[in-house]
Amino acid sequence: MANKKNNWLWNILIVVTIIISILAFTAHYKNWTEIKPNSFRVLSGIYYEKFNFSEVDSVEFVERIPPMQRLNGFSAFEVGKGVYQEFKDSLTDKKALVFIDNFERRKIRLVKKDASQFFINLKDSVETDQLFLLFQSKLEGLNSTE
Repeated sequence: MANKKNNWLWNILIVVTIIISILAFTAHYKNWTEIKPNSFRVLSGIYYEKFNFSEVDSVEFVERIPPMQRLNGFSAFEVGKGVYQEFKDSLTDKKALVFIDNFERRKIRLVKKDASQFFINLKDSVETDQLFLLFQSKLEGLNSTE
């Protein structure tokens, strides 16, 4: 009889663990993006990046990301997210943010004015294409006003 009274604690602990696991999976499941008139925000789990379109120097599609070392983050199957660093050269040790939902598809490479790089693609290739067109139009709009 005394054992049944103590089981409620373990049951609560199991339920809380399952809920936390589901929330963590949902947060890392895809790239959550938000587009505002002057800024772009992406969230994937604990990785978050927000920047103004005026900070972007160039945007292009790339088939593969350059060879990089993962500083923190994860990559599993076709997904890779986190902070990466290009293999050291003598001039720079810039970090690159990677938000890749599918390594097999092409990726958007954004280079900011401070020379930092940002790679992103979404699960749906059509959404990735639309995001690229948005970045390109914002960049052209900024360049035409200067």
